[in-house]
Amino acid sequence: MDHARKISSRLTLDAFDIQRFLESSAATLDRLEKHLTDLSIRGLELTEPAQLSRAARSLMTTDRENVAGHDEAKLNAIIDLYLKTGIQVHSPGYMGRQFSGPVPLAGVVDFISSVVSQPSSFYEAAQLPNVAEKIMADELNRFIGWPPGSFAMVTTSGGSLANLTALLAARNDRLPGFWSEGGAACLDRPRPAIAVGDDVHYSVSRTAGVMGIGEAQLIRLPLDRRHRIDVDRVVPALEAAERRGLRVFCLVASAGTTSVGAFDPIGELAEITRERGIWLHVDGAHGASLLVSDRLRWKLEGIDRADSLAWDAHKMMFTPAPCTLLFYRDKDKSRSPFRQRASYVFDEEPDIYTALDSGGKTLECTKRPMIMPLWVSWAMYGRALFAEKIEYLCRLTKDVHHILLSEPDFETTHWPEANILCFRYRPGTLSDADTHRLQVAIRDRVKARGTFFISKVDLAGVAALRVVLMNHLITEEHFRMLLGEIRAVGQELLRGGCR
Repeated sequence: MDHARKISSRLTLDAFDIQRFLESSAATLDRLEKHLTDLSIRGLELTEPAQLSRAARSLMTTDRENVAGHDEAKLNAIIDLYLKTGIQVHSPGYMGRQFSGPVPLAGVVDFISSVVSQPSSFYEAAQLPNVAEKIMADELNRFIGWPPGSFAMVTTSGGSLANLTALLAARNDRLPGFWSEGGAACLDRPRPAIAVGDDVHYSVSRTAGVMGIGEAQLIRLPLDRRHRIDVDRVVPALEAAERRGLRVFCLVASAGTTSVGAFDPIGELAEITRERGIWLHVDGAHGASLLVSDRLRWKLEGIDRADSLAWDAHKMMFTPAPCTLLFYRDKDKSRSPFRQRASYVFDEEPDIYTALDSGGKTLECTKRPMIMPLWVSWAMYGRALFAEKIEYLCRLTKDVHHILLSEPDFETTHWPEANILCFRYRPGTLSDADTHRLQVAIRDRVKARGTFFISKVDLAGVAALRVVLMNHLITEEHFRMLLGEIRAVGQELLRGGCR
C-alpha cells in the first residue's frame, strides 16, 4: 500500500481532475452553443492541408519530458479550429452529403458515452446499451413487420460494415463450408456470385473483394428509367450468370440509392429470390428511415420478406455517426457471419446476461454504445420527431424539384423519391462532354466560395449536381439562392471558356 501511495504521489494527474473536467466542459458548451445558434448560410471553408497542419501543430505542447499544464486558451483555439474546418451540417448552406446534424440531445448522450467508456459488444460491460439495443430492435420492427421474437438486430459502425456482415451471413448460410475451407469449398462447383443494382453503393463491390468472391463475380442488374433495378430483366440476368458457371447466392437491393435516392422494388425482388433460394439483402442505409413515417413507408413495401436490412441511424434518424442497425429476419442467421471460439470473451455457459451479447455477431470486439443517442432521443421524443422531419425533407425536395422544372437553363435527371435531388445547369445546346466539364467546374467553384456545399454524381456518364436536404432549417428560398449562385458561377465559367 505504501509503495502504491509513493507511485501515486509522483504522478501528475491534473488532466484527470474533476474540476478541470467541469471547466473544460463549460468552455466547450459555450462554443457549441454559438455554433448551433449561428444560422448563417455557410458551406465548407476548405483549408489547404499544409496550412491546417501548421495551425494544428502550433497548438501542441512542446514539452517532451513533463506533463504540460492545462491551457484553457489553447483548448478554446483547438475547439474553434475543429468547428471552423468541418462540414457545417447545421447550416442551411449544407446540402452536399448524407451526414446528418444530430438531434442536440443525441450529441449530449454521445458525450456521456465517451466519458463512461462502456464497450457494448458484451452485456457485462455495457448493460443499459445492450438492453436499449433490444428495445430499439423491437420498436423499429413494428415498421418492418416480422413476428415478435423471430428476428434479430445488431449495431455496427457504419453501413459498409453492416453490408459486409450481412453478405458474410448470406455466404455462410448458402455456401456451407466456405467459412472453414475458403474457396476450396467451391471447387468443381459453380463460382459464388452476388447480384446488385448497377449503381449499388461501392461498399458492396468492396465487400465482394474482401470476401474473396471477386468483383468479376458481381452481376450488375440493369436499371429502369427511375434508376431502380428493372425487375423484368432480373431473371434473364440471373440465368445468364448461371450459363457462365456462376451461382448467385445473394441479391442486394437498395432502399434509397446513394446517387439519386431510388428505391428498388423489394417485394417483387423478394419473390424472385425466394423462388431461386437466393438471400435478399436490402441496403437501406439512407432510405430505411422512411419506415417510421406513415406517409412514406410504402416505398419499402415488401421489406418484411427480406433476409437482412442495413439501416443507418446517423443519416435519416439524426444521430451521431456511426450508428448502423443490421436486422435479420431469422434471428438464428445473425450468428452465421462469424464462428470463433475465444475463452477470454465468449462464455461457455450461456445465461440471461450473455443472451444479449453481440460480440459473436459482429466484426467488432470493442465498439461504442452507438445505440444510446438513438434510444434516448426515441425515448424522450418518440417516433413523431423523426417522422415529421423526414416528411418535411422529402416534401421540400419535391417542392424544389418543381422549382427546377420552371427554370429553362436547368435540367432535372429524375423524380426525387426521398431527399436526394440531382440536376444540371445546362444553358443552350451544350454537348454531353461540355455539360460534364461544366458541372464539375461549377461544383468545385461553389464549394470554394464557401456559401453552399453541394456534391456531384455521374449519371449515364455525365456529371450532375447533387443536393441532399438533411437540415430542417433549409427552405425553398435557400434553394433559390443556391440556383442563383450556380447560374452566376456557370456564366462566369462559360465566359471563361469552360466547354
